[in-house]
Order: sequence, then structure tokens, then C-alpha cells
Amino acid sequence: MGAQKHRTFEDLVAEGAAAPTEGWDFSWFEGRATEARPSWGYARAAGGRLAGAVAALDIQTGGGEVFDFALGSAAPQRPRLLAATEGWPPNVTKASALLAARGAVVVATPEEAPLPFADETFDLVLSRHPVRPDWPEIARVLRPGGTYFAQHVGPASVFELVEFFLGPQPEAVRGVRHPDGERAAAQAAGLEVVALRAERLRMEFHDIAAVVHFLRKVVWLVPGFSVEKYEPQLRALHQRMETQGPFVAHSSRHLFDARKPERRP
Repeated sequence: MGAQKHRTFEDLVAEGAAAPTEGWDFSWFEGRATEARPSWGYARAAGGRLAGAVAALDIQTGGGEVFDFALGSAAPQRPRLLAATEGWPPNVTKASALLAARGAVVVATPEEAPLPFADETFDLVLSRHPVRPDWPEIARVLRPGGTYFAQHVGPASVFELVEFFLGPQPEAVRGVRHPDGERAAAQAAGLEVVALRAERLRMEFHDIAAVVHFLRKVVWLVPGFSVEKYEPQLRALHQRMETQGPFVAHSSRHLFDARKPERRP
């Protein structure tokens, strides 16, 4: 915790509440929180897929940071057609500015809306942490023989933190995003799941500012989160971290590698 240890609860909460939430750049958390990364190294692996693609789409690109890194890894064999979708206006602005240099167009579209592209446009569709994968739409925009390569958030991710604020969650909620269910949904949409890997990874929150910023950034974990609404829980967690050290949670991730079958003669 270093220099943060002797700062007041009020100062730390104010700092976490003031940090900008646009994009998926988590560098603000350096020194405040840590998260182990999946062994497969998604962004770099996506770069390898991009190097062999002709037309690629990144769904729910956030601020474009991961797609930008993957495109940099794929240089100079980048696809001729590059597109990304994003639904949150501040992220659309950020991603458009970042990805323009790569020759990618960012299309503003709501997360629940159909993908704004013609059938069989892309031979590669990527996504890192989509809110809810729309398997029929993914299958529709893929060309026969095309690939969906994505990293998803798995079941009960960071639920130690969720349950600290919301209390014990029912099993039905804990099982949402289970990879077996997503595999079945992908297959129902006509995709072949070539590979599916899952890992559970350690996270540590070192001060209450990190918790506040994280819950403001990852808004679906504690819906309606605000400092005012959850001040008692925040104060209790701050006191716990002051006496017991970092708050430990575990993220859940799985890697999808799915393929649209070739069209039969």
C-alpha cells in the first residue's frame, strides 16, 4: 500500500470517484490493484489471427486499446478491411481517434442491436469481454470458413467483491456466462467450437480508491453503484484493508475459438 496507507478514507474515495472511466486502459490501477492475466495472452494471439485475415471486425471494442495492440502485433500483414463496433459514446470517440491510424473504422451501435454489416463480410471476428455475445449475428457476418476468436468474462467473476456489496448471490446468477452454456449457444447458431479454455485468476485490491474506480468502470458488477449509496460498505472495506491487507478476489475468463463451417457444395 506504500504511501496510500496513511491517506484518509475520504481522500481515497474522492480520488477513485474522480478518475476517468473511458476506454479499457487500466494503467491507473498500477500500484493500487493487480490481476493475473490468462496464460493464452489474448491480445497477442489476436494479432496472430489478424496477420492471416482479409477482413476483420472487433465487437464492443471499448476504447480500442486491445484491438490497437493486436493490430500492431499483426503489422505489416494487417487485413485490408478493418472495422469495430462500440455502444458507449465516450468510448466511440476514444476508439475512433486511436484506431484511425490503423485504418480501422469504428461504428457506433448499441450493444443489443444487430451488427450493422452485410452477411458474410468478415473472415475474422474478435471480441474481448463482450457484454453478451450475439451468436446468430456473429455467425451471420462471418464468411464460411471464418473464425470467431474472443476472450469472454466467465461465471462468478470478481464475486468476492460483488457479494461484499450485494450479499450472497443465487446459484442462477453465479452460473451466468458459463462456458458450457455459451458453447451450446454458439453451436445452436451454426458455429463449430474448435477450442474453449477457461481460467480463474487472482486479483488484489490494495486501497479503497481502486475499489471505487473499478466499480465505476465495470458497471455491471454492482448495478447502480455510487459512493453515496454504498458508503457504509466502502468504509467497512477500507477498514478491513487497513488492518488485514489487500482484498482478494478472482476473475473468470474463457477463450473461444469458433469456426463457421464451409458452405457445402
